[in-house]
Amino acid sequence: MKKKNLVRRYIVFLFGLFISSLGVAFVTKASLGTSPISSIPYVLSLKFTPTLGVFTIYFSLFLILLQIIILGKKFNKIDLLQIPVSILFGYFIDISMFLLTWVNSDIYVVKVLYLLIGCVILGFGVYLEVIADVLMLPGESFVRSLTIRFGVDFGITKVCFDASMTVTAGIISFVLFNAINGVREGTIVAALIVGLIAKFFGKHLAFLTKLLIPQSTTDETTEHKENTNNLVVTIARGYGSGGREIGKLVADKLGIKYYDKDIITLTTEQSGNTEHYVENNEQKIANSAFYNFYSQFYYEGAESTKCDKLFNVEKNVMIDLASKGDCVILGRLGNFIFKDYKNALHIFIDSNIENKIARVMKRDNLSENDAKAKIKRVETERKNHCKHFSNREWGATSTYDLTLNSSKYSVDEIADIIVSLVKSKFNK
Repeated sequence: MKKKNLVRRYIVFLFGLFISSLGVAFVTKASLGTSPISSIPYVLSLKFTPTLGVFTIYFSLFLILLQIIILGKKFNKIDLLQIPVSILFGYFIDISMFLLTWVNSDIYVVKVLYLLIGCVILGFGVYLEVIADVLMLPGESFVRSLTIRFGVDFGITKVCFDASMTVTAGIISFVLFNAINGVREGTIVAALIVGLIAKFFGKHLAFLTKLLIPQSTTDETTEHKENTNNLVVTIARGYGSGGREIGKLVADKLGIKYYDKDIITLTTEQSGNTEHYVENNEQKIANSAFYNFYSQFYYEGAESTKCDKLFNVEKNVMIDLASKGDCVILGRLGNFIFKDYKNALHIFIDSNIENKIARVMKRDNLSENDAKAKIKRVETERKNHCKHFSNREWGATSTYDLTLNSSKYSVDEIADIIVSLVKSKFNK
């Protein structure tokens, strides 16, 4: 990484660190508890002389020590930078607490308002830290050390870590005060929504990300081979619309490669997962809201959910296949992955529900009700998958070059239409 770009990243990170401290202070000043990672330092600061910021430094140094013990020789020396960052963050918190001395109210609704403002500020700070992509704070780094040492899932471990911090803070509070002080509903609210807010900023502030970290927004899906002269025909389809048959027929008529199951096989080889796992987890997000909530506990840039990892491997497999020659690629957000390729044609095939039900009943040997339920489930999964990874609406005509209705045209007719378009547009 160029020195100039690295300096820029650290500046963004430090600015994000201060914004995060401001968010922590705002949440704390709401007097409805504080964020989970700050809950233990906050409870101790209510009883003893050192400030919240100073106790945050002590607690962060303790977590760094635990990382060294857990990882041993695997502990990277670069992670010692957590020490000065933790000290700086602690002082930032104390400065922010001083700046927000005016934030004080006995009215519960106002307290909730302060809490929510604090969560938004904290979420923005986390967003800046993530796009800087230079360091992890001790809390996330401690969780990462557990995943490295014991091979556990990052997201689940992060949830358990946050919960344990909150519970421990509650126990300490009860021992010190014979009551629960410093851990309240605000702690739970912060745990539930700060990550979601940070992800929201990440998705909707692409212009700011590009302004602050220019190289970080290079589109990874097209940075390598977007100028390839190879033809790429992507075919997305409604479940039961006959898109797979059409895709195969188009490839045969053009005399080019057709990729569908091959992508699963190559993804299996490169991801280390079983073929059964890949086949049953690709293009599938059953519940968008639940998945967004679950994925917020993964620290972007360092860890990702299994679904995210699978998508990234498949994406790279598809890009590699397209670089080897003309091809037809079925599904898997091909229209998004190859959106900037100059010789790409993006097709969406759909049909009326009656035709789709009839096709699925015959193909999968299902009853009418079961076929209808399966179509609804699969298409919901695809819609959620598309929205999560591309921030687009699945099946939206504006994201395809051509949309065809297989209930009005036969498989052969649709294939001929696509082939004719390819020949006229790309001289193939």
